[in-house]
Amino acid sequence: MKITTRILLIYVSLAIVSCGTKKAAIKDNTTATTAQTTKTESPIVRNLAFVQKVSDTKVYVQNIVADMSFTATMDDKNITVPGSLHMRRDGVIRLQLFIPILGSEVGRLEFTPDYVLVIDRMHKQYVKGDYNQLDFLRDNGINFYSLQALFWNQLLLPGASKVGEADLLKFEPKLDGTGENVPVSLKNGNMSYVWTANRNNGLIGQANVTYSSVAQGKSELIWKYDNFKSLGAKLFPSTQEFSFSTTATNKLKKNNIKIEMENLSTDDGWETESTVSNRYQKIDAKDIFGKLLNM
Repeated sequence: MKITTRILLIYVSLAIVSCGTKKAAIKDNTTATTAQTTKTESPIVRNLAFVQKVSDTKVYVQNIVADMSFTATMDDKNITVPGSLHMRRDGVIRLQLFIPILGSEVGRLEFTPDYVLVIDRMHKQYVKGDYNQLDFLRDNGINFYSLQALFWNQLLLPGASKVGEADLLKFEPKLDGTGENVPVSLKNGNMSYVWTANRNNGLIGQANVTYSSVAQGKSELIWKYDNFKSLGAKLFPSTQEFSFSTTATNKLKKNNIKIEMENLSTDDGWETESTVSNRYQKIDAKDIFGKLLNM
């Protein structure tokens, strides 16, 4: 409520300044110009306007479906396989990996608000649990809604399912520079978020999420966006590359994933939840990624 009131006061102040400027123009054109300049250079107003521009770049569709090329580099192993991506807003993020040429599904990663599901069809094994059971999510403080915002190329607010109008004042852009890119930051306890947005169109080109503490070391997620294509009335990054690094295990670990999408659509003719055959064995979350890389 306090934030909403603050935004309201800003807009009311702008309206008053605008009216005052018009009246001053009748008496003294120089005074009107000065008032207009002061209004334009107001840091709060300027910052809020830019964050609003960044927020407004998000796509409004409910479903995103695409074919993809999936490349993963983990430790000394590297794989590239075809796949598909299915995302339904506030419902699911699903990545399916296929055997090259044959097209059979070899693995599936599924994120929902309630659980994470990883299926290894080659070894008939799976993991299903909450976000604290997967190291690369836990170490970077990621839950479903923050992960969704990253996949959908949007700002995120920790602990919230979306960023509302009243939340925009929590983000701090650094507009003093003259370069093409503007960092937009948010601090939340041990977590630091920085989005790099284009000064002219507001599109997010990169997101950095950092967790740092004396007890658990430092974990960092870097998410890069490129090759924007039309999706609905907005632009969506069809190439996304994200890397994870952490010292939480007392040894630096780095993983990198690159997704290149084709045939983007908003198709809604698919089921939200996957089912797992009772012939599959449930295993510990620490083991499954190694098995997927050995396919």
